[in-house]
Amino acid sequence: MSVWATKQKTLKKILNVTSGNFLEQYDFFLFGFYSTYIAAKFFHSHNEYVSLMMTFTVFAAGFLMRPLGAIFLGSYVDRIGRRKGLILTLGLMALGTILITFVPGYDQIGIIAPLLVVIGRLLQGFSAGVEMGGVSVYLAEIATDKNRGFITSWQSGSQQIAVVFAAILGFSINKMLSVEQVSDWGWRIPFFIGCLIIPLIFFLRRNLEETEAFKAQKTHPTKKEIWDTMLSNWKIVVAGMMLSAMTTTTFYFITVYTPIYAKRALNMSTTDSLLAAVIVGLSNFVWLPIGGYVSDKVGRKPVLVCITVLAICTAYPALNWLIHHTTFSHFIITLLYFSFFFGMYNGSMVATLAEVMPARVRTVGFSLAFSLATALFGGITPMMSTYLIEKTGDASMPALWLMFAALCSLLASFYLCRRLPNRKEKRVYTEAV
Repeated sequence: MSVWATKQKTLKKILNVTSGNFLEQYDFFLFGFYSTYIAAKFFHSHNEYVSLMMTFTVFAAGFLMRPLGAIFLGSYVDRIGRRKGLILTLGLMALGTILITFVPGYDQIGIIAPLLVVIGRLLQGFSAGVEMGGVSVYLAEIATDKNRGFITSWQSGSQQIAVVFAAILGFSINKMLSVEQVSDWGWRIPFFIGCLIIPLIFFLRRNLEETEAFKAQKTHPTKKEIWDTMLSNWKIVVAGMMLSAMTTTTFYFITVYTPIYAKRALNMSTTDSLLAAVIVGLSNFVWLPIGGYVSDKVGRKPVLVCITVLAICTAYPALNWLIHHTTFSHFIITLLYFSFFFGMYNGSMVATLAEVMPARVRTVGFSLAFSLATALFGGITPMMSTYLIEKTGDASMPALWLMFAALCSLLASFYLCRRLPNRKEKRVYTEAV
């Protein structure tokens, strides 16, 4: 097979497997952006802060389901294969999306409305628990030692396309409809469009080929073997969770929480916040493969350590500068700075997390570590940021949460990078690390 044909085949695999990631991030971004409308529609309260916090709690609840999804669905993927498992997760995610899209408001069906929204979010969280890990492991297993960072970076790259698409769609809806129309029914349009995309993603996922690394395993672990292996490697899972903290916290701050932060803390318009989300998504899309490529060349550890140290030292000064010199251009500059953190770090982090996990439980191990990070760090970022600002009156305070996550990731980087092979050593990726 020619080099060009091989690249085409790899590109097709990347497109097929990352399509589900697109839907996952598309739905999660929409729920965060339209949280004020969802709060008014399903979670009634005379206090806007209380209503918004209830909505962010439901948003976070989806992340709390991720570790369960990682354990049960992740072990399923490690037993029966990457392809079948990723089709199952897509089905569960689609069901949650459809449920949230068509549930009537509180005024129509009362308490049942928020309960159904919660169920939809729990389904999405359960499936997402292994979606990111399953896709990352699949990409890591079709890559080579020389390009694993670059290839795996496209897992998150697909999510940035979703952010940009959702933001442009929201921008258009806010231009065409009045505030009252968006609040009443217009917010459902992007969710409905997500439902229309589902059949296409199922078609792409069905054409996935099983990875050679999985097929090379002569036997596949039983449920008991998976549990035993995970228990014996609990330190790696905990360290993997800490390694992922920087990624999840930064990402959900500069994407999902950005529209709310812009409106509530900076008094910016909805259209400005959506335009900012588009720019951030495009910036992330650029920095992610660069981060992966650089880590392939210089090693994972230098990238991970440099970015986390930079975040710890500069996150608060950057936000404080924005608060005291609030303009749209300064808002964009600050977000692009955090986007640099996210893209460079995540481009290296995903490959690192895949490489340190034992091969026979790679999916469940990766998924559990990352899911715990999203549940304990990223998923509560909107709620934690809102709480910190409300209690202190200082809109710069979310930076402390970002700095804490970066510190956790810095410590994990030193611990886990000791398990990585030397860049010049040949790596047998089908064997356990």
